[in-house]
Amino acid sequence: MRATNFDRVASPYRWMEYASFGPYLDLCRLAQIEHLGGARSALLLGEGDGRFLEQLLAANPCLTADVVDSSSSMLRLLDRRIARMGPETRERIHLHHADALQWTPTATYDLVVSHFFLDCFFSHQIDEILDRLLPHVDPHARWLISEFSVLRRPPASYLSACIVGFLYQCFGLLTGLPVRRLPDYAACLEHRRFLLSRQESFLGGLLQSQIWSLPG
Repeated sequence: MRATNFDRVASPYRWMEYASFGPYLDLCRLAQIEHLGGARSALLLGEGDGRFLEQLLAANPCLTADVVDSSSSMLRLLDRRIARMGPETRERIHLHHADALQWTPTATYDLVVSHFFLDCFFSHQIDEILDRLLPHVDPHARWLISEFSVLRRPPASYLSACIVGFLYQCFGLLTGLPVRRLPDYAACLEHRRFLLSRQESFLGGLLQSQIWSLPG
């Protein structure tokens, strides 16, 4: 089995998004931005080219953030975007070229963000990531998640399953990603006392934007 390598899709990724789903992936990422005020320390997992981070920083002037990504090419794109925002903004961001399964944070976060990231892992790997991160998550933290969803009722269930399956096949060919079905990340979070506090759907429910919160 070849190693997963997202560098291959870093440069064309934005245009691949628009070609397949138009503006909807971006709309999903930004759907909850107005509900993320007051965040001071954020962890972004697999942020990509930084489009969401730019908006998050603008909405939270005191925010500092750690960004973890296994793709050095994605991090370069993100770093260029941050550089255009000026040196003061650049000082608020720390980039980490690392696999989330192996990276251990040293800060404490009141916001965690993962856009179309958890679907790259098996459920047991998400458990491993959560066990690494939770000692560094504030008791009142929020976790913002954007993900695909397979709907439950036919005929929409068949169509969404075909779309998700096709995406996995394409990304498997391009990146070597071994995952072929959506993990049950909700069960992993619920097992650790996270509660779903906000949710918005797009494309009939194929895309989900969610905020999960700890009860405190």
